[in-house]
Amino acid sequence: MDDILFLQYPKCSTCRKAAKWLKDNDVKVISRDISIDNPGKKELLAWIKKSKLPINKFFNTSGRIYKENNLKEKVKAASEDELLDILASDGMVVKRPIIVADEFVLVGFDENEWAAKLKK
Repeated sequence: MDDILFLQYPKCSTCRKAAKWLKDNDVKVISRDISIDNPGKKELLAWIKKSKLPINKFFNTSGRIYKENNLKEKVKAASEDELLDILASDGMVVKRPIIVADEFVLVGFDENEWAAKLKK
């Protein structure tokens, strides 16, 4: 497996748990703080396609920005391009952690899913 990108927010408890899991399972990753280096539209579009998940699964629905801007309603009505603009505008809008590998993208931390994909 080539370089694996681990997008996370260091203050997020789920991200810290995922980082510990990666370390405990000796999975080497390139870590990226999503709050400092947020993904752009091109990256997001590529990851969404590779993940085979609907775009709404990439939104951090429990985040402050999501709630303050009533993004729940916007996500239902907006075009894919508009949604990509929103996601690319601030890394804190993006659900995390995210694993980006050559063959797959994992969104959120599901230990069983991560074990199936990352442990060899």
